Amino acid sequence: MSPHEGLVHPKEYDVKDSNVELIGSDLDHRVKYNSAASEPAWNNGKIGQEAGLYIWRIENFEVIPWPREKFGQFYDGDSFIVLHTYKVGDDKLGHDIFFWLGNKTTQDEAGTAAYKTVELDEFLHGAATQHREVQQAPSDEFLALFRHISIRSGGVRSGFTHVEPEAKEDILTLLRIFKHPGAGRIDSLIVHEVEPTWQSLDENDVFVLDKGDKIWVWQGKKCSPMEKAKAAQVVNDMTLAKHVDVEVLSQLESRSKLVVDLLGGKDKAPSTLEAPRPGRFGKRSSEASAGSPSRKLFRLSDASGDLSFDLVKDGQRVNRSDFDGKDVFLYDTGSTLWVWQGSEASASEKAMWLKVAQFYVRKIQESVQSSEAYLKPISKVSQGHESPAFLKALEV
Repeated sequence: MSPHEGLVHPKEYDVKDSNVELIGSDLDHRVKYNSAASEPAWNNGKIGQEAGLYIWRIENFEVIPWPREKFGQFYDGDSFIVLHTYKVGDDKLGHDIFFWLGNKTTQDEAGTAAYKTVELDEFLHGAATQHREVQQAPSDEFLALFRHISIRSGGVRSGFTHVEPEAKEDILTLLRIFKHPGAGRIDSLIVHEVEPTWQSLDENDVFVLDKGDKIWVWQGKKCSPMEKAKAAQVVNDMTLAKHVDVEVLSQLESRSKLVVDLLGGKDKAPSTLEAPRPGRFGKRSSEASAGSPSRKLFRLSDASGDLSFDLVKDGQRVNRSDFDGKDVFLYDTGSTLWVWQGSEASASEKAMWLKVAQFYVRKIQESVQSSEAYLKPISKVSQGHESPAFLKALEV
């Protein structure tokens, strides 16, 4: 028998036959809401009802509540959903939903996080601002949610792949602890696992080296008291689970060379240690603001019968009056890409927002050599539910 014999090819449906035109309709919203209403993660009696911070990790395609004692702790092999619900006035709530993607998260975990973020927004009646967050370049809005953030290697098992546990005695673990400037609020203290090599050391930060049978704290000569204090807390948490010796060494001490040796720098005599911080964390606030690309505003519209993407403003101030409720707009501030959905935008315009936003970022990436445009945070707001961060982006 031919390998194709007996197989029936699926019928090619017309757009109307496949009901694609119903995307974004009242019926579509009702179907999605009913699906969201059956999701246990959203039905704890608090989601959409009380202000607060809620976090879930994607585990085997399911949304699993993250323990409150682990808030601020993330793994590079995972995807998370973070909901921040806040009060707007006396009787209204605002919502920010972040789907956080680790550097080594799997496609199924990332896809589930994105899909479930849309579902959660539907559960909140479309009133939430959605944010795509990547490990290397978290937005200021995301960082402002946490006083301390820890990013470690590893991850939960997924539907297709999983991170194999490693024997602790066979590996070195190096944690970099540093202060990151806050966005109009307090600074964030970041604990970020880095490559266990002497080339990861930097004079401005504190490092914790876990060799399994002993822990070393290496204090860069320019580190801050806050970073030293956070390192002490990290070491305390590590030693609660196992009783090992701890030695604290300042870079100003000659004995601190021992840590450099343990990390493979035994034959090296570096005059300075200046490893850049990972991802966006490596940009100081002055660097981030200097030479930022000019602001741009684009319109996504199918009013002509074909979907078009046109530049509306380039470099000029963008005002609320520039947005038309019948279309979708992309607003590139230089540091963040905002997508604004008009309440009367068509189904196709609304359905294409993320694909168009990612395409736009890719084109920037291709046009600038060695660009990190792909790390640009992407956020979506809906007309009538604009977040404070979006409104602030219009004021600058």
